[in-house]
Amino acid sequence: MDHDVIVFKPYPFKKGQKINIDGSRRSGDWEVVDVSEIKVTLRCPISKKEVTWDRFCYFVEDKNMKWPGD
Repeated sequence: MDHDVIVFKPYPFKKGQKINIDGSRRSGDWEVVDVSEIKVTLRCPISKKEVTWDRFCYFVEDKNMKWPGD
């Protein structure tokens, strides 16, 4: 019997990417500073604060949008 199954895959971050996280406590605009197999380091384009978190994002859509500071 087949079932509807939702499959999640980690997003393959690359240094230099500009990302927007929606719908979590990490919401906002971020620049990808560093990536490892387990961790991702992001920088806020306004405050320049950097944070390192376990990889957590999953791809939803690719949009052309304004970027803070541009």
